[in-house]
Amino acid sequence: MRDFTTPTDRLILGAFVLSILLVGALIAVPVLHAVELSFYKAESFISARQWVGLANYTRVLADPAFWHAFALGLGFALIAMGLQLMLGIGFAQLLNLPLRGRAFVRGAVVLPYLLPTVVIAVTTHWLLDGAYGLFTVWAQQLGFGRPAWYDHPVSAALLIIIASVWTWTPFVTITFLAGLQSIPASLYEAARVDGAGAWKRFWHVTLPMLKPVLLVVVLLRSIWMFNKFDIVWLLTKGGPLGATEHLPILSYRKAFNQFDVGGGAAVATLSFLVLSVMIAIYFWYFPLDDKGAEK
Repeated sequence: MRDFTTPTDRLILGAFVLSILLVGALIAVPVLHAVELSFYKAESFISARQWVGLANYTRVLADPAFWHAFALGLGFALIAMGLQLMLGIGFAQLLNLPLRGRAFVRGAVVLPYLLPTVVIAVTTHWLLDGAYGLFTVWAQQLGFGRPAWYDHPVSAALLIIIASVWTWTPFVTITFLAGLQSIPASLYEAARVDGAGAWKRFWHVTLPMLKPVLLVVVLLRSIWMFNKFDIVWLLTKGGPLGATEHLPILSYRKAFNQFDVGGGAAVATLSFLVLSVMIAIYFWYFPLDDKGAEK
């Protein structure tokens, strides 16, 4: 273990500690400021503020729009995360096979993950435009008319889920692929000797060995999908008529469209508390040791 006695070692240690403090401040200051704003009534971030205590929380919790947004975000996170897991594990299994051109395919799979969200949203709009979108034209040629992709709650929600799955499945695939490559081949050989077929090898060898990776991926993807703002805002802006308005969109609308900064901060704070409780419950059910493996 290094004792950091040399000037270079102390400089590295100091830079590391400074970076940790800086990142911590960049996270803690906005969070604490949002919590503070949630106890005030204010029309903007620069207007005069009036202390209202827990009135913003009482008003938000009594609003059906909050519970609709919460349920929508929870459903969105579970469905998108579930699809990403299934597709990610499947693609990782395929990319782990000794196929010709495997290196090229592995590189190509990462492409959606590298694209900016704005590019994905604009491309989606081009494909689904009601007048000249490629998918709209194909649907018309097949006799389905011109579908109003963004005007129906179900189709609008499906668009968000599909775009999210397409964008983030590569991350899940790469993570599981790294986990698959760490599984000793001797385990599969022993399973074959015992007469285990492909499904039994997957269920009794692959999944147990991938469990630590699976737990981390489920946690990260659930948090990111529950809090996802950019793809929802760029595709539907929470529409039609609030059908895709989950908590981040609701918080944004209250603060910047309805000039209710305190209400928006209360929604954001409640969202943070909900996630914190969910994470605590998750780690209580699935405790990890210092090596990242389940105890």
